[in-house]
Amino acid sequence: MSVVWNEGLAAIDWNELSALYRIAPLGNKTPADLALVFGNSMFSAFAYDQRRLVGAGRALADGRDCAYLCDVAVHPDCQGQGLGREIIERLLARCRGHRKIILYAVPGKEGFYERLGFRRMTTAMAIFDDQASAYQRGYLTAP
Repeated sequence: MSVVWNEGLAAIDWNELSALYRIAPLGNKTPADLALVFGNSMFSAFAYDQRRLVGAGRALADGRDCAYLCDVAVHPDCQGQGLGREIIERLLARCRGHRKIILYAVPGKEGFYERLGFRRMTTAMAIFDDQASAYQRGYLTAP
């Protein structure tokens, strides 16, 4: 695999990115929603193999105190080859200097992020727009 990296948004095909999230599988994210959230993010990373989008991720950041890595996706054909690690490392490099870098993982993927230096937080809490689904998918623990 010969990966070409892009950090800008000008050439992104939002339909292709939406398809990547579906196949990864990280849910159904509409092209318009992805354009909005990536546009509002401070950093992004897009990986292409022979002009095909095979990986993506973004970071919300305030420039000093807090950065949040999210929406990291790798095409199933490319998983297990270090591409997810490279996306995280690229985003972490861009977030260097922030006092804390936060990420929440798909349940079952925590070990991957622990190997990259992330540690479990004891105080993290969340409100989801679909609380019942978040409980069912393992994102929330029962009160």
